[in-house]
Formats: sequence, C-alpha cells, structure tokens
Amino acid sequence: MSGDEKMPKALFFTIIGYLCGSILFAKWFGYLLCNTDITENSRDRNPGTANAFLFGGFRCGIITLFCELIKGFLPVFLYRNTTPLPDSYAGLPLVMAAPVAGHVFPVFHHFRGGKGIAVSFGCLIGLFPDARPALILAFVFIFFSTVVVVSPHYYRTFLTYAVSAALMLRYVQDFWLISGFGLISALIMIKLLMSTEEKGKCRIRLLWKH
Repeated sequence: MSGDEKMPKALFFTIIGYLCGSILFAKWFGYLLCNTDITENSRDRNPGTANAFLFGGFRCGIITLFCELIKGFLPVFLYRNTTPLPDSYAGLPLVMAAPVAGHVFPVFHHFRGGKGIAVSFGCLIGLFPDARPALILAFVFIFFSTVVVVSPHYYRTFLTYAVSAALMLRYVQDFWLISGFGLISALIMIKLLMSTEEKGKCRIRLLWKH
C-alpha cells in the first residue's frame, strides 16, 4: 500500500469514528425507552452511561453501555484489521481518538457531549488481540475505585487516565498506540476541565482504613 493510499484510509475511519462517536446513545435510549431526557434530571447533565443507568434504569443503561463500547470498538477494530502492519501505525492515533472526540464534542448535539469514558474503553478493546491497553485502564479504574478510593469521580477519572498513560509507557511501549491513548486522555481531561459541575475537594480513602 502506498503512502497516498494509507492516509485516505486512516482519514476515512477517523471521520467514521467521529460521526459514530457523535451519536449520544444515552439521550436516544432515554427518549425511546423512558420518554425522558436523562440529562435534565442529572446534576452534571452528562449524556453518558452512568446517567443512563441512574435516570433511565437498568435496561436503558445496559443498552447504552453496549452501544457506547461498540461505537469505539468498530472503527478501531476495522481499521486495524483492514490495514496491514506496519501501514496502519501512522493513522492509528487519530482513528483511536476519533470516537472519543465525537462523544465529547458531538456534531449532532451542538458539540455538547459526554465525558467519553465508556467509548474510550471501546476504542482500546478495538485493539484486540492486544488486550494490554484495555486491561491497564480497567485495572487502574478499579484500583482507584476500590483500593485507594479517590473521590469525587472528577478527580478519580483525571488520575486514572494520567496513571494509565504512564503505565502504558512502561508496559506497552508502542509509540503509535501510546500516542492514541494520549489523545484520548487529553480529550477526556479537556472535557473534565470544561465541565461546570461542582468539583468539590479531592478525597483519598484507603481500603484497609475503613
């Protein structure tokens, strides 16, 4: 594959990923299943999976979660599996970040979107069979939620993506993949910083000091 062919293919999947990311399933399924806008009842007005569960119920939440994962998974997985290595390397960071960019700044919703956490997991799962990035992010999230408990969620998310990026530098050591996760983390952190929700004070509680 020539260089001229590689970049349009990466651009194609980047655009598809962004458009898929711009579909806010929490809002859609909130209307379809509950006849309500779940963001109206939530404190942070975030059209994401957590509020789909909280204000739409289990069925709305689980369907939203599945679709959020899929919209991150498909563009990355299809790009990786239709573009032979090493041709897929250079375009990978943009393709990885595109669904998260769409979710955070969705063109279909006046660029007011969610935090991008669930879709970021979908993007990392799309790297299959390389499971390390998704496992690292999941491990760090669980660690800061159950062992060294960081609250509120704003600070936990910020710390999770920062620490996950550092661990990937140590254990993944793939420049293009780490660059992709770096873009994802930057988008999520920018969204957090732009959020108008009350941040509160950062609290850290150790599991063994209950």
